[in-house]
Amino acid sequence: MAADQTRGEAAQTPDEIRGEARGTAPVPLSVLDLVTVGAGYTAGDALRTSVALARLAEARGFHRYWVAEHHSMPGVASSSPAVILAHLAAHTDRIRLGSGGVMLPNHAPLVIAEQFGTLEAMAPGRIDLGLGRAPGTDGATAAALRRTDRLNEGADDFPQQLAELTRFLDDDFPDGHPYRRIHAVPGPVQATSPGGVQSPHRPPIWLLGSSGFSARLAGLLGLPFAFAHHFSAQNTIPALDLYRESFKPSAVLDEPYALIGVAALATDDEREARRQVRAAALNMIRLRTGRPGLVPTPEEAEAYQFNELERDFVDSWNANVVHGTPDEVRAGLDDLHKRTGADELMITANAHGGEVRLRSYELIADAYGFGASA
Repeated sequence: MAADQTRGEAAQTPDEIRGEARGTAPVPLSVLDLVTVGAGYTAGDALRTSVALARLAEARGFHRYWVAEHHSMPGVASSSPAVILAHLAAHTDRIRLGSGGVMLPNHAPLVIAEQFGTLEAMAPGRIDLGLGRAPGTDGATAAALRRTDRLNEGADDFPQQLAELTRFLDDDFPDGHPYRRIHAVPGPVQATSPGGVQSPHRPPIWLLGSSGFSARLAGLLGLPFAFAHHFSAQNTIPALDLYRESFKPSAVLDEPYALIGVAALATDDEREARRQVRAAALNMIRLRTGRPGLVPTPEEAEAYQFNELERDFVDSWNANVVHGTPDEVRAGLDDLHKRTGADELMITANAHGGEVRLRSYELIADAYGFGASA
């Protein structure tokens, strides 16, 4: 099969990227799962919550469900997104599943192509491949993952790694390239074998970022872009502006499509929302000061004596967490959409217990009038 024909068949149609707003939501709503582990719970508990949450998200009409790669963090059990996504694919039928994201410099591009080709074979037309260039951890852990201490090299080589990964997914290395006879399987090469039939789908690539680098690259390549507003809110609007200004139409998209990750927690009682986000903020303080652990209970956070710097951090951090009653959260999400013009909001609910997270998504779906099933 000719390379240009292969690439054309692998090109993504807009509906594999763009979602549909449901109920009274201004844009599609999706889920970002960090598979958080609270004090008193196991990783198994967290993963069971993820299955329940994915099924809830599918039933209530959330558009997609992504899992984020993190390492060496006791309170985050999502070190292996592909493994988790395979498990979620077995427990869902319709919702899009993907990585938000896989940290490409941590992995060989061929390995990622193989993993996500396998996922695509398991759940045809439902898999997204979101890619980031950060390590998703501290420098020492990144060095262990990559078996090198030259960490900047991985980030600087990101465009080259991305191009290599794309060619493995499309199976279109040119003649004379050293990888011309290497194929990611499952993948398009199977259609070239006698009697071979290959799915017309290929996981669409998204670029993830928290600054301007990936925003510009996504725009230049005509790819969809996901911005980490939930931990880099000050950069959200500049990055989205840069993405839109840099955008060049491609076989993937004819116009920009950007989602933003949003920390949001709805509870039946406003006070409970404040308790939960305070505990999540304490967890973030510990992470950023080199003391990562399990997500503390609200009771532990209430008893904790924050110093002045820590109180300032909590106030600043929680100012970008949309939390409160369902009506308050809906108003906050609507306002964020108006300010950013995001095409999709991907909600991550950080709380100590899985039942609180599940309830939050139910309340948000109710607030926007989502139906009982997709």
